[in-house]
Amino acid sequence: MAIKARLLWVSSAIIFGIACGNTGSRAPQRAVEWVAERDRMVDEQLRSRDIHDPRVLQVMRTVPRHLFVPEAQRAASYGDFPLPIGHGQTISQPYIVAFMTQALDVGPDHRVLEIGTGSGYQAAVLAMLAKEVYTIEIIAPLADQARQNLSGLGYRNVRVRTGNGYLGWPEQAPFDRVIVTAAPEEIPSALVQQLRVGGLMAVPVGTVTQELRVLRRTTTGTGTLSTLPVRFVPMTKPKE
Repeated sequence: MAIKARLLWVSSAIIFGIACGNTGSRAPQRAVEWVAERDRMVDEQLRSRDIHDPRVLQVMRTVPRHLFVPEAQRAASYGDFPLPIGHGQTISQPYIVAFMTQALDVGPDHRVLEIGTGSGYQAAVLAMLAKEVYTIEIIAPLADQARQNLSGLGYRNVRVRTGNGYLGWPEQAPFDRVIVTAAPEEIPSALVQQLRVGGLMAVPVGTVTQELRVLRRTTTGTGTLSTLPVRFVPMTKPKE
């Protein structure tokens, strides 16, 4: 499905969600303000740097980031920084979301695995570019909130699982793209095995010092295409 079609089927739900996030007589005005803030985010934080894919820029203008942010943080939704979403987790800086999405070059026929759903924002961005998104969150309350967010906004090609991201989603493998939005000390081997040969993975790796690696799986392993210094929350390991 082309991105224009995705924009059409999700747009009415997005508009409804924006309005529902602001009750009272000021709601229409605030909805317009949110659109203006998204446009400013794209123009000042993304286009002015190295985000150039028109599909990614359009999606970032469209997805209502503020509806994936706790209400107490909502006024800062479109700032150039991550925000807390509870349970020691964060929603990534808009630039990092756009950078990882652009680096993966997601196509309309792609099936994408995401590790670290959080509030569902990155999954929503991917959903407007991909055929299917499978996303895993180990923290049950966040997974529940993400399901509510994504379902309420009409993202029908996303499946959310509560579980161990280190194991991936083997019964749905192989995936064309894999994105990890929390930092493991080392890349989990299961995620590499579930990536289709020729597919791309974006994953932050490390503890005190981290780097975002963009990898391509080959017949003999993986090859690194690019790196970027980053700071993500640690990837949560399941309790023994």
